[in-house]
Amino acid sequence: MKTELYINGEWTGSDLEQIDVTDPGSGEVIATIPKGGSNETSRAVDAAEAAFADWKRTTAAERAGMLRKAFHLMQEDADNLAELMTKENGKTLTDSKQEVAYAASFFDWFADEAKRIYGRNVPGKHADHRIDVIHDPVGISAAITPWNFPAAMITRKIAPALAAGCPVIVKPATATPLTAMKIMEYCEQAGIPKGVVNLITGSASDITKVFMEDRRVKKVSFTGSTEVGKMLIEQSAAQVKNLSLELGGHGPLIVMNDADIDTAVRESLRAKFRNGGQSCIAANRFYIQRDVYDAFTKRFTEEVQKMSAGYGLEEGHDIGAVIDEDGWDKIDRHVKNASDNGAVIAAGGKGTKDNGAFFYEPTVLTGVTQDMVIMQEETFGPVAPMAVFDTEEEAIELANDTPFGLAAYVFTDSMRTGTRITEALDFGVIGWNDGVPSAAQAPFGGMKESGFGREGGIEGIEDYLEKKYVAKNIGG
Repeated sequence: MKTELYINGEWTGSDLEQIDVTDPGSGEVIATIPKGGSNETSRAVDAAEAAFADWKRTTAAERAGMLRKAFHLMQEDADNLAELMTKENGKTLTDSKQEVAYAASFFDWFADEAKRIYGRNVPGKHADHRIDVIHDPVGISAAITPWNFPAAMITRKIAPALAAGCPVIVKPATATPLTAMKIMEYCEQAGIPKGVVNLITGSASDITKVFMEDRRVKKVSFTGSTEVGKMLIEQSAAQVKNLSLELGGHGPLIVMNDADIDTAVRESLRAKFRNGGQSCIAANRFYIQRDVYDAFTKRFTEEVQKMSAGYGLEEGHDIGAVIDEDGWDKIDRHVKNASDNGAVIAAGGKGTKDNGAFFYEPTVLTGVTQDMVIMQEETFGPVAPMAVFDTEEEAIELANDTPFGLAAYVFTDSMRTGTRITEALDFGVIGWNDGVPSAAQAPFGGMKESGFGREGGIEGIEDYLEKKYVAKNIGG
């Protein structure tokens, strides 16, 4: 496969300084990629600018056809892409296959949305007056994506941009660039014209500086930390640049007394341990109502004790590798802080890091209190801390007690209770008896310091469209 930059329809960058790509499950270097910077990024912007005029004039059906072709290419190559993703990311092959299917679904969904960019006619001010509302593509768009979902975070951004008629420049995470490069190959094979999709790897600061300072880049979509997101907001002020930000989370999971325990356990395991807990929408804080606390934690712990962490390409493992040593150290620090302050390690509680390979056991902590670090910081790992509550009002207060508002989960079989709680939770994505609520047809995004803008659903294309109206006087 290609392991270079993709600029103006050409693979380039073999002459640049190279960066190692390491398998976090083995510590082995599996590829090298170019260290691009401001010059390469400016070339990509030049290419996107040159391509924009023709691309925005393509018909919706033409754009839809190319997106659908990319969807089919991704489906056909799903096994190879999943294996590549596991090698560079460390997640299990099962998780990788699920992500490939999810990522491909954005090409499929937005192929249809390209044909649903409707304007409207608004009644005029008098008999000879007409008002037409129309949409234009916003322009060159930059997509900055994270390492934890190296396929889905790209397609979720570039599919709506392309559907809207915007050229795109992708800056993937340096830890997981190979999946991104493979997706560029699908776009190339699908017939997307030169300059319409581009990919730059390398210095994040240099690349992002061009995105934020070049006036030709009209839109920046970023998924990553809240800290970096706030920096981008500051940098965008000089040009009032259009931003979409999907930032950090600290998801609460509430189990009410009337929940079906079988469903709650099954879906909570998915909400917590999918992708090894390295997900912004992972359940990070478990709040269990007192009457079912013992039953739920016992069943949940029994299931976790059956799970194992290990190399993602080996069968039989439920949890893959932690992405790097910093991530591993944070997980271990959270577990130790909770244990030192009275929490009980009911399952797991240990990990290994050896020769660049990082693993942490799926872990359950019981008797957790709100003042422990794990209830205040996003762990980003396979640890489920269990706390008890008594009333519905208490659960809502505890769940909302965070500056973040990305995803939350509630388990109850009462329509009344579920409706009250979901309406009271300050989170952009809520799973009600559902541990994996994400879908291409749903508007994904957060509230508060978890960012703004939505990706997916009919809303996902709106951030790539400018709305304008034309007032017409047709009288004499």
